[in-house]
Amino acid sequence: MIWTTRPRSDFGRLRAISQGDGPAVLLIHGVGLRAEAWNAQLDTLSSMFRVTAVDMPGHGASALPAGAQDLRGYTDTIASGLDTPAIVIGHSMGAMIALDLAARHKGKVLGVAALNAIFNRSDTAAKAVKARASLLDTETGADPTPTLARWFGDADVIEKEVCRNWLTNVDPMAYRRAYSIFAHENGPDIDTLSALTCPALFLTGSAEPNSTPEMSETMASLTPKGKAQIITGAAHMMPMTHAAEVNSALLEFARKSTHGRD
Repeated sequence: MIWTTRPRSDFGRLRAISQGDGPAVLLIHGVGLRAEAWNAQLDTLSSMFRVTAVDMPGHGASALPAGAQDLRGYTDTIASGLDTPAIVIGHSMGAMIALDLAARHKGKVLGVAALNAIFNRSDTAAKAVKARASLLDTETGADPTPTLARWFGDADVIEKEVCRNWLTNVDPMAYRRAYSIFAHENGPDIDTLSALTCPALFLTGSAEPNSTPEMSETMASLTPKGKAQIITGAAHMMPMTHAAEVNSALLEFARKSTHGRD
């Protein structure tokens, strides 16, 4: 089954799934998930690349380092595992980390792809996500039902149940810390985007209510080598639910980025 747990190896201070040979690709998942959220991308991208899907600090098999207290801490912890320049691909909070990594560790990034990334949330959206973060504690896991409703709507799909299991079993302290960082960040600022020197892909779904198409299109327009791509009918968990379309976009981007073509 595609979402089966896979073996890990060390990735700096973290743990990760790695497979394939070729130029390096790094995959960074979102809050409450684990490296297996990228299983469909691992299987496709590893035909041409050495692909590593890292467990974010405190998620999957990765411990929560003391230094991972803010977005920069998460980014630096993940960046320390990179021993060669890579295409860096992130989803949701992972997209925040990927863009921060591209901005502050330029020598380690050949290209950056931000999937379902947020940019300049509305006041209403910012208040809502901060309110959700404030309700979390470090002892008991959050009820995943509202999260799954935002991610999948009423769809009754296997990916929804897989995510329910991951969200139910993630360490509550790690989840609270990561989600609080995600809630209080507002995406990359204009100066950060305009200073990105590598190719950048901003990919989201047409049915995504929070990381909207408008956000991706705006970020792409502010980035010197930016491109936006919108997947019709996809919502937040499109790497899982719309894997074929996502994989096609990422393969094209990775090929062009590793060959020095925009």
